[in-house]
Amino acid sequence: MPSQPAVVRRATGPGLRDRSRTWTIVAAVGVLVLAAVVAFGVTHLGYLRSGHRHAFVTWTLIAWVVFVLAVLALRFVPRRQATWLVVAGAVVLGLAAMVGQPNTSSDSARYAWDGIVQLHGISPYAHTPGAHALAGIRPDWLFGSPTAHVVPQFDGPTYCPGDRIQTGRDTLTNHRLCTPINRPDVPTIYPPMAELWFALVRSVVPVTATYWPMQLAGLVVSLGVTLGLLAVLRRSGRSPWWAALWAWCPLVLSEAVTNSHVDVIGAALATAGAVLVAYGRPIWGGIALGAATSSKLIPAIAFPALLGRARGWLAALVGVVVFAVLYVPYVVSTGPEVLGYLPGYLTEEGYEDGSRYALVSLVTSGTAATVVVGVVVLVAAVLAWRLADPARPWSAQVLMIGVTFLAVTPRYPWYALLMIPFVVLSGRWEWMALGLAITVRQMWPNTDAYRWWLLGAIIVIVVVTLVRTPRSEWRRWANLLVGRRILAP
Repeated sequence: MPSQPAVVRRATGPGLRDRSRTWTIVAAVGVLVLAAVVAFGVTHLGYLRSGHRHAFVTWTLIAWVVFVLAVLALRFVPRRQATWLVVAGAVVLGLAAMVGQPNTSSDSARYAWDGIVQLHGISPYAHTPGAHALAGIRPDWLFGSPTAHVVPQFDGPTYCPGDRIQTGRDTLTNHRLCTPINRPDVPTIYPPMAELWFALVRSVVPVTATYWPMQLAGLVVSLGVTLGLLAVLRRSGRSPWWAALWAWCPLVLSEAVTNSHVDVIGAALATAGAVLVAYGRPIWGGIALGAATSSKLIPAIAFPALLGRARGWLAALVGVVVFAVLYVPYVVSTGPEVLGYLPGYLTEEGYEDGSRYALVSLVTSGTAATVVVGVVVLVAAVLAWRLADPARPWSAQVLMIGVTFLAVTPRYPWYALLMIPFVVLSGRWEWMALGLAITVRQMWPNTDAYRWWLLGAIIVIVVVTLVRTPRSEWRRWANLLVGRRILAP
């Protein structure tokens, strides 16, 4: 007589309920503590500046420690409660991140200005913020009056006070302009989808509204990503606590909400596009991916892992078309000026001469460094293409994005917003170490120190990958690399 299959009974009873309640309370308290830490930093530390960096580093590390502990507690919370806790925590933490002005970047001031300019029917690529032609639409909160020097100084009788304030000049009168807009004497750098986003956000608020519209918009998009990740996790049968790696992450709270970086749009659209392609919707996926690339060019690196099947190539083709179509109105109105400050930015950041690359510069420099970085990124793209599971390409996308960041070594943590949703979907939490390394680099901009932080992140990534990946998976990857067909058992 055949043996009966064992019946697995879910543990129940007061003991389990008490433990579940305890972990739920611990996770909720962790969220509240993290919210307090975030709010304190946003309201008390002021704006990141030279000579004021130790406090920001300490604050950042404390926030990450609390974040990790809260997520660890969430792992032991039952799924239904965990789902609600992830969402509620995202709302609470997002509101905490909104209680003060941007504290590490003034980019959202440029976003607001570009939106205001477009709402007056003017191309954001046509003029610099200092252009006299735009003098009549400059709001007071973006263009303040200079202050007179008590003692005459070499730079004139007035100056612009404030840590986040830049000095510009009116192109006709040469009068000093005091503005939080970064690089006020150059045109905007942002691609068309980003500009449409800026105009949309500013279209529903008065011109006197300051930073909060972009912060609220960033929170809404971040919550949308959280809900989308929860939906994918539920469909794949995975625990909802993974979504907290995005929803509660200090990097996301700072860069998507407090500092309102448009990269959150790129991350949201790239994630949606990849999921749609993986689930057999290449047209819609391509539209989302094309829009993502037109919000910030970097989301284009999400494509290689999707090219293992014909639908991925279709999505790529659609994405290219969408990217081009979004540029058309701006090219028609502005011409080649649509490139904005992008060429100047690449030169300023050291990407053209190779001085930007913190790791590659250890072995080579100049043009050779740029070539090496290009080869590394190309190899990562080939690996992502060959190793990706078309139904679940997330791990390959994390590999592609993460290796690109290690090669390019960006200075700013908002670029890592693109990586985190794919960390959630893939379960490769070890790559969060790279996000932390880039964050600390912004707070403490020392190249030698940055190399050590990146080395620490690499060690975490390599060790955890070696420990977690079963031998069968290594064999599968080897077979894929050499082109062997893998047969289903």
